[in-house]
Amino acid sequence: MSPVVVVLLLLAGLSEAAGRILPMVARRSGKSRTFASGVLLAGGVVEGAVFALWPLTAETLAELVQSAPPPDSGLVWTPGLVAPLLLAAVLAFPLLGPLFHLLLFIGVGAGLAGPLAAETGLGWWSAAGCVAVAGVGLGVSVEAVRHLVVRISAAKTPESIA
Repeated sequence: MSPVVVVLLLLAGLSEAAGRILPMVARRSGKSRTFASGVLLAGGVVEGAVFALWPLTAETLAELVQSAPPPDSGLVWTPGLVAPLLLAAVLAFPLLGPLFHLLLFIGVGAGLAGPLAAETGLGWWSAAGCVAVAGVGLGVSVEAVRHLVVRISAAKTPESIA
């Protein structure tokens, strides 16, 4: 993966994390800026890693669907494929249009389906299905972990004595 792609993935992850975490931190008035910055950076790295895993997961699913293993060239992100993902992450802010955000993710997934189909020999629709299942699976996994972290952090928050 080139350094440009890594930077774009990290920026997309940071933007996605900002759209998910900042509204939550804003509702909790007792949290410091240092805490919010730390959570934002950690969330950005996690989201960036999930974005980086999307093509790998889709490729693994495609190998499971196929009877013959494909050549070991590997599906990778390119700057042209990551740029729309960065735009989709910027639009993750809840008030800026969740439907448009979803449509951009579908567009990015469709962009991944073409190279995956060419690499694995699957049809475009089968490759698109692998990309969709991989994206939904990764998204559900991250959302489950996010809810678990929120529950754990809420349980550890000391109650104020009035």
